[in-house]
Amino acid sequence: MEEIHSNSTKPIGKNKQTDSYTQRLKTSGCLKSIIVIVIVFVLIYFGSAYLISTVLGDRKMVISVDNRIDITPAQIQKIQDIGQWEFLSINDEEIVDTVSKGFFSDSELVRIYYGTLRLGIDLHKAVPRWLHVEDDTVVVATLPAIQLLDKNFIDEARSRSFFESGTWKAADRDHLYNKAYKKMLKRCYTLENIKIAEENAKQQFGQFIRSMGYKHVRIEFQSKPK
Repeated sequence: MEEIHSNSTKPIGKNKQTDSYTQRLKTSGCLKSIIVIVIVFVLIYFGSAYLISTVLGDRKMVISVDNRIDITPAQIQKIQDIGQWEFLSINDEEIVDTVSKGFFSDSELVRIYYGTLRLGIDLHKAVPRWLHVEDDTVVVATLPAIQLLDKNFIDEARSRSFFESGTWKAADRDHLYNKAYKKMLKRCYTLENIKIAEENAKQQFGQFIRSMGYKHVRIEFQSKPK
């Protein structure tokens, strides 16, 4: 019975060694699998980061190209439809008189005329390509020359006689009207006032274009027809 017992214990020792070896193999295999998974995860992470940076880099390049500006024909037409644009208004009054010699006495007529001269531009007189983009960055506006917007600038309703003696015809009053008209033109429609109107136009029209989203604007004027 002792021999049987001793013989039966030997196979049991061998099985324990085999199980221990097998367990070590399984542990080693698990470690290798974990390492492979970690390596794959790292490669995916850095690969994704590289791909994202490449895409974003390309997108930045596209944005820089889109910095070019343009103004459409519809926008130009809408601006041109504004028509007259006043940049300087000048109020004036003139006293004019006339004397008629008579046989017994002289007749005299003195009248005061009031008027408002409005200086500005008429966008309907703009030349082709008066508003365009230069070098893809600057909006260039070539405005019509400054002009007198309303030639009937004398307010006849306010005009009145300051002194009147004798009898006067309509032709005499028309003569005084024309005299006052010429004096107002000479006093108000000057190169100095035209320059002031041009400076106002540059400021106001430039601000108008910038309000549409265009940062760089240059304002010019057409040569005044001789």
